[in-house]
Amino acid sequence: MFEFKPNSDTTKNYELLLKAIESHLEDEGNLIANLANIASFIYTALPDVNWAGFYLAENGLLILGPFCGKPACTRISIGKGVCGTSAQKGEVIVVPDVHAFDGHIACDGETNSEIVLPLFQRGKVFGVLDMDSPVFDRFSQADVDGLTKIANLISRYLEGLA
Repeated sequence: MFEFKPNSDTTKNYELLLKAIESHLEDEGNLIANLANIASFIYTALPDVNWAGFYLAENGLLILGPFCGKPACTRISIGKGVCGTSAQKGEVIVVPDVHAFDGHIACDGETNSEIVLPLFQRGKVFGVLDMDSPVFDRFSQADVDGLTKIANLISRYLEGLA
């Protein structure tokens, strides 16, 4: 298995993280196992992250999937909160201050910023990758770029399922 060692260069860190995830996906075919390890890779690799994980779309809801962090909301309606809005719009949402986001769903009171990226399978939203931080304005354009590459990799993996 590829060993990931974080470093201080954000762009390089994402390149290494992407390689670690790619390597892992080559060795394992189980969706839940892969999402669990991807959540762990992200949670342990990136500084100032207090939650990293997945919500998976099912019957108009996002259902909690594999994650790392404190216990989280189990069900989120599509269109509600940051995760539901990202799923509804099919786009990345970066929230520098979750307290200023109308309709934010607070699972962890220590969270101050959030990024959510949609995952696709056959042109439809399969779920979202969600990350929270206790730091205001934590997620930069470098994070958007790096996490988008990871979300795209996961979406390509999802295309190979079912």
